[in-house]
Amino acid sequence: MITKTSGEYRTMRAWFRDVVGGKNMVLCHASALEYLQLFSGYLNENRIDVYAKEAELYENIRYRIVNDFSNLDIVKFGGVQCTSASQTFNDMLRDYKNTDEQALIEGLSEYYYTNNESFDGLIIHSSNIKVFNEIKYHALEYYGKRY
Repeated sequence: MITKTSGEYRTMRAWFRDVVGGKNMVLCHASALEYLQLFSGYLNENRIDVYAKEAELYENIRYRIVNDFSNLDIVKFGGVQCTSASQTFNDMLRDYKNTDEQALIEGLSEYYYTNNESFDGLIIHSSNIKVFNEIKYHALEYYGKRY
């Protein structure tokens, strides 16, 4: 069984609130970036990435099983739990070979330009600095600016 898709809603946030709001799940990866409005998402999207303690029955939700949420930096608003920007970027950088590169680059770019052209507020783990430094210039050039 699949959940409703984003095309059935006016906003991505409304879709996420309906599908995962109030449930024991935490939006992560590209879905977290969408909820944080750092990534615009894809037209008629149907896949949702979450951390959960157990998988449920929806085949279009990618469940990343964790024992508990205490090691995650979580923000909650609109009835939805979501990894913070720093947590989301670190998770995606850690698994860069398997991550949605479009979402990551656009998300970093949005973060940079909505934070006074700075990454200063991000906490990037030392294990992810090398990858971050390799791709951050793609984020800076995402909207056509050259550095």
